[in-house]
Amino acid sequence: MRQLTWRCTILALSTVLLSAQNFAAAADEKAADAGTVAVFSISGGVTEKPGDEELAIFTGQSADSFLALTTRMRKTIDDDDVKAVVILAGGSAPGLAQSEELHKLLADIKKAGKPVYVHADALMTRQVMIFSGASEISMSPTGYIFLHGLYGEQVHLRGLLDRLRIKPDFITMGAYKSAAETFMLETASPAAADMTKWLFDGMYNSTVNALASGRGVKPAKVKAWIDDGIYSATEAKEAGIIDSVTYRQDLVEQIKEKHGKDISFDKRYGKKSQQQIDLSNPFAALQLWAQILSGPSKKKPTKDGVAVIYVEGSILPGTPAASPFGQAGGAYSTPIRKALDKAAEDDTIKAVVLRVDSPGGSVVASEIILDATRRVKAKKPIVVSMGNTAASGGYYVSCASDTIFAESGTVTGSIGVLSGKFVTTDMWKSVGINFTPLARGKKAGMLGSATAFTEGERARMTAWMEDVYGQFKGHVTAIRGDRLKKPIDDLAAGRVWTGQQALEHGLVDKIGGIHDAINFIADEAKLGDDYEVRVIPRPQNFAELLMGDLDGGGNKKSKTLSLEASVSQDSLWKSVLPLMQGLDPNRVAAVRQAIQQLDIVSREQISLSMPILIAE
Repeated sequence: MRQLTWRCTILALSTVLLSAQNFAAAADEKAADAGTVAVFSISGGVTEKPGDEELAIFTGQSADSFLALTTRMRKTIDDDDVKAVVILAGGSAPGLAQSEELHKLLADIKKAGKPVYVHADALMTRQVMIFSGASEISMSPTGYIFLHGLYGEQVHLRGLLDRLRIKPDFITMGAYKSAAETFMLETASPAAADMTKWLFDGMYNSTVNALASGRGVKPAKVKAWIDDGIYSATEAKEAGIIDSVTYRQDLVEQIKEKHGKDISFDKRYGKKSQQQIDLSNPFAALQLWAQILSGPSKKKPTKDGVAVIYVEGSILPGTPAASPFGQAGGAYSTPIRKALDKAAEDDTIKAVVLRVDSPGGSVVASEIILDATRRVKAKKPIVVSMGNTAASGGYYVSCASDTIFAESGTVTGSIGVLSGKFVTTDMWKSVGINFTPLARGKKAGMLGSATAFTEGERARMTAWMEDVYGQFKGHVTAIRGDRLKKPIDDLAAGRVWTGQQALEHGLVDKIGGIHDAINFIADEAKLGDDYEVRVIPRPQNFAELLMGDLDGGGNKKSKTLSLEASVSQDSLWKSVLPLMQGLDPNRVAAVRQAIQQLDIVSREQISLSMPILIAE
């Protein structure tokens, strides 16, 4: 009884608070009659999959997905109340493909007669490329620009393995399938070096051309800017890279002078209205509980829809473990398959966009997802939109679509297979630990770490891998057909391409972003302009994640480990990673990706993974 009374009290107090906030919101609406400046913050990487606003309160991370952010920005084009757009830039830039789509979106906003003002304290190369087409780029007087071009590294762990007396023994299908070189070699092979050269040439040209078109200069001028590298705010203005040097508050005053002193600045433009949490308020916790207890909206759709389904991160089999603080990273086959099946069966869903941003991973999981896309394709149109990366397994899950969109800087291809293991006997011996083997069957120890593959084991593994590799190439040739500009063996063998190069080779069909893919497939489904975009599965809110974890919904029996989970079990990594992260987060990310590749190979003995490449 006391518990019931307590809950009623919470809800009653929360209702009073929310009513007061709604009254304040109504007053704010009256003040907005003079027009609106839509304000967006673009700082750091933008995730593909949407998060939950309530969860963001605890994690400090934005719940805005790339689709949600660009949809809100695109809304300004047709909104007569919006007089201008302000972008606050900071932190690191999104990936290259996302950056290209943002660059084109700013151009579309400008074409609609809405000035775009960008303000930053510091900018890096890709950020300059994104914002180059703005109406005005301003920087704080002490700001700076590192317009130093693109830098990349391939990580090689062979020296470390030698010191630990661990022998890597890997097999690859395709001379350019260089992911195993991370463990086998101390430097890149000639084939890998050649491939990364054409890949980086393509990425560099995409960046230069976008920046040149945005600033209205020739590519040679941009290359000269890049070769100089570092600019103070004043130097950047003199060079023509930015337009003005001013403080943010002064920019606000300038915008008011141009668009009216009563104009309002909306930092939540396009977001669904929600109650704000004032943490200085002693009743804020009650307010938060009211939002959580209210649960998510489950209104039935009133319009036909285009479903967006995400394949983001390494492709892994099974189901991720649930947590009230977010699910483990990775593209798990079971929820993606269920989402595709749901989209296929839902009569209100008329078309599907599969958004892929993945370096690949599990063969089994990739095939499961590919098969689910075929079931969708048998009933309704489906298109693939490639994000920053859609390579190896990421390309595998994409290839059944009739139409594939990629940005010119998307990393894709890597049609190939690898497998292998580490031989750890000498490492154990070096610390005085020995093992006595027991085996029954000629190939009993084939997957163990005691010895390298024998000739017979290697031959059997190679035959199996050739079968998987042939299946991969077979999928591509059967589906792409005459669109391929070269024989499949000249495009596969692990070769990695930019989106523009893939278009020229017939591996993708169109250059464009996720909104281009949505508009295209809506036209294919003859939806006109009256449709809605729905993310499947709907992101769970904090309460659902919490209750799912408490009632066993977290799938505790699952043996699928996320990268974070596998790393956290190793005390060495737990102690060393924080130090490494502070020194060089990009290199740490590459090492972590290598560990995840090993996790996939160790569980499945085979992998569809692209080479590990740091690119900034």
